[in-house]
Amino acid sequence: MKYAINARKAPEASGPYSQGTTAGRLVFTSGQLPIAHDAEILIEGDITAQTERVIDVIELVLEEVGCTLDDIAQTTIYLTDLSNLEAVNNVFEERFPMPAPARSVVGVSALPLGALIEMDCIACR
Repeated sequence: MKYAINARKAPEASGPYSQGTTAGRLVFTSGQLPIAHDAEILIEGDITAQTERVIDVIELVLEEVGCTLDDIAQTTIYLTDLSNLEAVNNVFEERFPMPAPARSVVGVSALPLGALIEMDCIACR
């Protein structure tokens, strides 16, 4: 059975979707943007700041169902500029414990609100 995740501490979904869902032991987050907590605007900052914020938001969504970054099995990252991958890797090294999750990186032409990064994940509880 599938359940929606609606974490009050995380930015609200801006469309007809959930922040995440659960299906059995699996937790799926929607693509998260580096949005400020109290408004539907991007945080200020470069790719490092935006990557930190995206991970913070995912952490808040996972926390709602008793998961942490340790529980993430797979992530997909969407970048508007693949030359930012090194900076993203640096943040990942700091934030994700080993063994690191499996990961896909996709270059895209644009993201909502002009974000530099969007990320979703699958975790297992």
